Amino acid sequence: MSGGGAAAESMRPSVRAEEFRPGVARRSPSTRAEDAAKTLNIGEVLDRLRAEYPDITLSKIRYLESEGLVEPARTSSNYRKYSLDDVLRLRHVLHAQRERYLPLRVIKEELAALDRGDTALPRPGPRAVPDRPVGHGLDALIGAERVRLSRRELLAASGLDDDVLAELESNGLVGPIAGGGYYDSDALLVARTVALLASHGVQVRHLRAARAAADREAGLIEAAVAPLRSGRLGESDGRAAQTVDELATLLVRMHAALLRTRLAASRSG
Repeated sequence: MSGGGAAAESMRPSVRAEEFRPGVARRSPSTRAEDAAKTLNIGEVLDRLRAEYPDITLSKIRYLESEGLVEPARTSSNYRKYSLDDVLRLRHVLHAQRERYLPLRVIKEELAALDRGDTALPRPGPRAVPDRPVGHGLDALIGAERVRLSRRELLAASGLDDDVLAELESNGLVGPIAGGGYYDSDALLVARTVALLASHGVQVRHLRAARAAADREAGLIEAAVAPLRSGRLGESDGRAAQTVDELATLLVRMHAALLRTRLAASRSG
């Protein structure tokens, strides 16, 4: 590949699974040797990825290697040398995490299938509930789409193991809709977030404080809107629902600001 081809590669948009060709996702050692002139060190890889993924770090790239998602060649001095295919592979992993909320275990399975030349089979996914208008408040912050999923579909869409989902349920972080026997979009969001947190070593038991904080804030909101529920039924219910959403949105924003402040203080300290 010429220098112009390498420049074009660096500008490639986030990679979709269908852009891989059999044999390209992971090249053989002999092919790597032929492409030695095109290899990059880890800092150069970081520079190529940072424009699309500002949060990428050297430690994240090394972590993805330790998880077997990319296998750079090594020099005689044991320095990593990444091929352009390795960069493509890393882009695929980062895109799958950010855009599709896939955990590393599922991404690794997908890459293994692509390495074999298999066509990725569609996974059971959430079914959208129609006729739901785009909302405001919390819906604007975390998404307005409403879905209904069976337990099997939730596991497939989140990539969680059944044991982890059971642990989430026992800790009150996820549960089926009461009387409905299915899971909603909030359960899916929590499950996918837990899967991503797990890739950073955060375990379910570490998240109990988040559930406790949500319970306290829900109690605060309910106490604040209680006077609104004493009026005429239709009117008071509408005002109460609107106020609940407004208060919840304010608390989420305040929590995010406080978290950012605390993180900034820890970095400066």
